[in-house]
Amino acid sequence: MRLASLYRYPVKGLSPEPLDAADLKTSDYFPGDRLFALENGPSGFDPAAPEHQPKIKFLMLMRNGGLAGLATRYDDATGVLTIARAGREVARGELRSAEGRQPIEAFLTGFLGPEIRGPVRLLAAPDGFRFTDSKSGFVSLVNLASVAAIAQAQGAALDPLRFRANLYVEDMGAWAEAALVGRTLSIGGARLEVLKMTDRCAATGVEPGTGRRDMDIVQTLRQNFGHIDCGVYARVIAGGRIKAGDAISILARSPLSASRSHGLM
Repeated sequence: MRLASLYRYPVKGLSPEPLDAADLKTSDYFPGDRLFALENGPSGFDPAAPEHQPKIKFLMLMRNGGLAGLATRYDDATGVLTIARAGREVARGELRSAEGRQPIEAFLTGFLGPEIRGPVRLLAAPDGFRFTDSKSGFVSLVNLASVAAIAQAQGAALDPLRFRANLYVEDMGAWAEAALVGRTLSIGGARLEVLKMTDRCAATGVEPGTGRRDMDIVQTLRQNFGHIDCGVYARVIAGGRIKAGDAISILARSPLSASRSHGLM
């Protein structure tokens, strides 16, 4: 197995950013990932006491497919987010201040119009928290062979970015990731424990780059494979640098991991 590519999603629901490498930290989230979220009307999120919130409280591709037609770029050094549409910049704002966030919030409120519940408000994740879909969504991995199997069943080309993973893996059999739950992976200088499969929603039906809702991937999965999963979630149990091209090894299953995977703990 080999790590084919890496991506982060600085703002939940907005476009991915490719990475050449990433420095993973033990028990931490993927670097630069889901740092911000776009509140779709009051969510009740309290940054002083952050708790995982259902994704329905935020702008998301499952309901706001037009977001996939926007190209965004976040600059870590300046905190500036840039939004482009059809190759033209349409909004820019510095996300570290309320004033700086206003141009982004105003643009998205107008862009999405009546499909949102109220004015968009951009939220920043406090230290130690991220706006992931799953409480265990520390790092997400997708097997490119499984994506190819879905594409064959769909009868159409399928951009793997529909699945919005952090890590895309190649040189493994389709659906082989199901056997990784409870196992430890060695990637570059890091080790990751695979926690569970990732169930999919209607967001995968939106074409990256255009925002067109052109497929029903969930139905394709259910009808052809008997499940709605694609990919896995993992947590970092030993930090280190990973990069595209790194070999991936499966380490021996520990007794603790085996008991977890069989629901004994």
